[in-house]
Amino acid sequence: MKFLEASTLEEKIKLINEMSEKFLARAGKVDEEGSFPYENIQELIDSGYTQLTVPKEYGGEGISLYELVRLQEQIAVGDGATALSIGWHMGIIKNLAEKMLWKEEVFKRVLEDVKKGALLNGAASEPQTGSPTRGGRPTTTAEKRKNGWTINGRKTFTTLSPMLDYFIVSASVKDSDETGNFLVHRSLAGVEIEETWDSIAMKGTGSHDLVLTDVMLSEDDYVERFVPGHKGVNGWLLHIPACYLGIAVAAQKYAIQFAKSYSPNSIAGTIADIPTVQQRIGQMELLLMEAKHFLYSVAKQWDAATDEEKAKLNPELSAAKLIVTNKAIEVVDLAMRIVGARSLSLQNPLQRYYRDVRAGLHNPPMDDMTIQILARKAIEAN
Repeated sequence: MKFLEASTLEEKIKLINEMSEKFLARAGKVDEEGSFPYENIQELIDSGYTQLTVPKEYGGEGISLYELVRLQEQIAVGDGATALSIGWHMGIIKNLAEKMLWKEEVFKRVLEDVKKGALLNGAASEPQTGSPTRGGRPTTTAEKRKNGWTINGRKTFTTLSPMLDYFIVSASVKDSDETGNFLVHRSLAGVEIEETWDSIAMKGTGSHDLVLTDVMLSEDDYVERFVPGHKGVNGWLLHIPACYLGIAVAAQKYAIQFAKSYSPNSIAGTIADIPTVQQRIGQMELLLMEAKHFLYSVAKQWDAATDEEKAKLNPELSAAKLIVTNKAIEVVDLAMRIVGARSLSLQNPLQRYYRDVRAGLHNPPMDDMTIQILARKAIEAN
């Protein structure tokens, strides 16, 4: 059975769990080599997973945000880098479908390619501007020409770059105050991926630099105008905390399995019988329960909301990311305390979870911005 044939969320979760176990078996090698999980991503494409957020009227499933975060979480239990990478593709398609940001003929053309296996992601970060959510104007430029545009610039953190077909590139329009997104196909002359990704966390995301040199685009490739730092409310970004939640679940599973099997000769039974170990296991479970309930409830709130109600959900969405990511970091730390010094071995998956889960602090929105959003909400309400 493939994803488009699965009629219930339970069936989809069963399918993704089976795939996630394979991802887990490959994760250590990809991390050690600093390579890219080509096999994982291709299996997600072949299974129909990458079409699940395509609207039903265009031949996809149009799954809800709640379904998306549940599935993304399970991918991350196997491999966080695979989950974060494919999550951008899944979420962006969902966002485009919900907001109808592009001309229908352009969107429809891209979705036809997606149904054939194409992948897309945004390319917004730059060395000079930092996180695009901070509102910096892109240094990447688009210059008008007779029948289209010429675009030049460099983008950093272009996750999934080894297998992307489409890049949604933010750029400043030359000789104007306009800023917008341009659709760039990988096959175009002047499009290059420079392999710069050397992070110790999320090694397998392939978040290299995208270099654009005199890339010629058509009129229709200017797909969206926006004001930097003001791109609206984005429920789809919950794929980010879902990823880090999955990593924490994987850490908890490993620690519990270790505790149930490790029996030093200084005690009778295993360390799972020791009260301090049980205390930490209980703490992990509580943290995960809190994170899951918050994340799932906000996702369901988004799914049930009208467009007007969604516009007011930014505080809840931002809080979900902050809470889930920070609780996930706590869970991994507790798991490592249970396993002890062995958790720092390169052969142990916990050291990978430790590095990967901390990357969540640097995905949008940042914690300080979330606290400011919550402060403004509280001030306005009182």
